[in-house]
Amino acid sequence: MLTAFTHAPSPYLGQCELTYLPRQSIDIEVIKTQHIDYCDMLRRCGVTVLTFNHNDRLPDSVFVEDTALVLDEIGIILSMGTESRREENTFIASQLAKYRALERIRQPAQLEGGDILQIGKDLYVGLTSRSNQLGAQALANIVAPFGYRVETVEVIECLHLKTGCTALDENNVLINPQWVDSASFEKLNQLNVPPEEEFAANILRLGDIICMPSGFPRTRKMIEDLGYKVMVIDISEFQKAEAGLTCISLLIKSV
Repeated sequence: MLTAFTHAPSPYLGQCELTYLPRQSIDIEVIKTQHIDYCDMLRRCGVTVLTFNHNDRLPDSVFVEDTALVLDEIGIILSMGTESRREENTFIASQLAKYRALERIRQPAQLEGGDILQIGKDLYVGLTSRSNQLGAQALANIVAPFGYRVETVEVIECLHLKTGCTALDENNVLINPQWVDSASFEKLNQLNVPPEEEFAANILRLGDIICMPSGFPRTRKMIEDLGYKVMVIDISEFQKAEAGLTCISLLIKSV
């Protein structure tokens, strides 16, 4: 059983942090509709959805994944890589404390949820403009007693690790090797996204369903040809903010 924290889009989302993409106008009414559709998609996959609006004055607050990492044993409040986002953590921590005992990563260690890819007991941490080696080490110190291993991954030319790599299951990863060091995943089967679909590597696995953004037909066919059930959704306004499907929810498994 999964519960998802989500946050309604801020009316100030047009002022969001950007790293690689040029700023484009974001239609707030359209993105509200896309967020409703996203939450409906989660529910269709059997997820209980909680939608907050406490942080609506903070432009990036819809991207709740970055605030925390939720493991079966513990919740970890992360240390955001941009100062404008650090206030988001306070409210999310107050809600997550209802589900898990909490630990915290603090500055100067920096780590955002979009840079953490969990595959079984392996936690891959992307080293990016938002997450640093100190953050990876702080995470390793917290999770080692629970049997997790942390491995850092070189990431170039994309915002987060999960912008360029996510897991279809515990044996297969979808990856853009131009953005993510594929050598870090050598023990796994790697499926390279087509060069013309460079943003297609961010998918959201919910049970036996692979959710993915619309607009990537070759990647969709590749995934379906492997026998996966695929659900497609339009998140075009979110993509203007360098976001993918995983960014918009924080998933909590019942234990």
